[in-house]
Amino acid sequence: MMVLSHFQAFIAQAAAADGGWLAHRGLPQFIIILIYLSLLLLLGVFSSRLFKGTKEDYQVASHSIGPFLLLMSIFGTTMTAFALVGSSSEAFKEGIGVYGMLASSSGIIHSLCFFVIGVKVWKVARVRGYTTQIEFFRDRLDSDFIGLLLFPILVGLVIPYLLVGVIGGGTVIQTLTAGLSPDWFPVLLPDGSPNRGVHGGVPPWLGALLICSVVLVYVFMGGMRGTTWANTFQTMVFMILGVVTFIMIANRLGGQVNFMDNLRVLGESIPENRATRSEMSKSLFFTYLLIPLSVGMFPHLFQHWMTAKSAASFKIPLICHPLFIMIVWVPCVLVGVWATGELAPSLPLIPGTDKVNANAVLPFLVKTQTGPVLGGLLAAGILAAIMSSLDSQFLCIGTIFSNDIYTHYRGAENVSDQQQVFSTRMFIIGVVAVTYFLSLDNPTSVFALGVWCFSGFSALFPVVFLALYWRGLSAAGAISGVFAAIISWSMLFYHGVHSPEGLREFKFPVSIGGEEYLIMPVVVMFFSCLITTVVVSWVTPKPNQETLAKFFKPA
Repeated sequence: MMVLSHFQAFIAQAAAADGGWLAHRGLPQFIIILIYLSLLLLLGVFSSRLFKGTKEDYQVASHSIGPFLLLMSIFGTTMTAFALVGSSSEAFKEGIGVYGMLASSSGIIHSLCFFVIGVKVWKVARVRGYTTQIEFFRDRLDSDFIGLLLFPILVGLVIPYLLVGVIGGGTVIQTLTAGLSPDWFPVLLPDGSPNRGVHGGVPPWLGALLICSVVLVYVFMGGMRGTTWANTFQTMVFMILGVVTFIMIANRLGGQVNFMDNLRVLGESIPENRATRSEMSKSLFFTYLLIPLSVGMFPHLFQHWMTAKSAASFKIPLICHPLFIMIVWVPCVLVGVWATGELAPSLPLIPGTDKVNANAVLPFLVKTQTGPVLGGLLAAGILAAIMSSLDSQFLCIGTIFSNDIYTHYRGAENVSDQQQVFSTRMFIIGVVAVTYFLSLDNPTSVFALGVWCFSGFSALFPVVFLALYWRGLSAAGAISGVFAAIISWSMLFYHGVHSPEGLREFKFPVSIGGEEYLIMPVVVMFFSCLITTVVVSWVTPKPNQETLAKFFKPA
């Protein structure tokens, strides 16, 4: 606390002695954001100097990543705009129960997936030389069609995940640079008055373009090694600055002398319906437990697992991941519920409406409750969390295309390492472009988009689990299960889009014992896949013994 007080005094002196640039709203934050993005570009240039020119080095860093870098890269790639921007916005809408609903369950289930899926799949993949999930499934099921089926599904589910980051990043930059140029970037309310939370800030389309461009450059140049180092750097940045953000906002909103008194005052200011989960459906709360299973099927996480030096490298991530989730989620959720209290300032509205822009809760409070320089540093911390996921996702999609489509069907003997690296890079450019254009003028809730994306991956979890642990899984069973998962996802998504409640509020009612319970759509998707996969596998031919011998010890 003493250090923060001295830092604030230093900033105040700098502002008083300065010629006026610190007084220009939005300019200090914008300059610091540009400096941070420049550092990432330099990191990309440096990592490219260590690039060995091989496909293996570009895609999995030559399997050279140790425990610490593995922990930071895995955690960084799972903490997205969904975790920071999305958790704050959902806590603003639903209250403190959001933490238990997703964060505490994720801490346990993620580590369980790393142990049950990650370590097992690493051992198999290192022996068999796999880099992607599709390579594993194709060999495990002795089926070429499973690869053709999974490719569009995995890419299709990753793109909404990318949109979560791009939309969140654009919102963060606009909110934190508000006031930079009201003449160039006006944002007006329906009555024609300025929307003070975002008026004059860098527009989302430009902020998103800036983020996509920077991530593209260091992924393009450094590959997995550059991505891992960038994730490590960015994870440390957003964890440290996240704690600083939490303390600063608490001190400013609470108005008391010490930190604990501020927490008490802010807690008392929260409306009762946000301070507990009394109004949160118990059935919805428990069915959310299926959503964290999505990490078991994330293609970008699979690729990060493949970078590990040894199985022992997983020990630290297994132990520390739940603790790291707590460090990140607790401040974000509390800031979100504080924004519903009487001590919070008026929040910005969605342009052209009278609705609060919940995605802007965290960046707005950072902007209004901290000084300009510290606000800029905290902005960099939020962007670090967002970008630490985008890079891995861009790289994994490019790798899937290069390995499972281009090289597989052209023939590995006909494709050099340089050609594989080139095809990976070209597909990455295409995906970045598609993601960026889809993000334009898209006000979708970051939290809702993330939940639907994760639900799709969770629905596929039974396939990877059974592939690793059940000898009886057949190709027909897995293919049927994938179809069941994606068809149920598509139908529910369609109904959600066209329902009066919208995607965020769309739930599935189930009647049990004369009482109706609301459950998350993921329940229907998950059990559709699981039941279909098991039933079809029982009645269809199994893979031959030669194939099974590659993945299981003799029975």
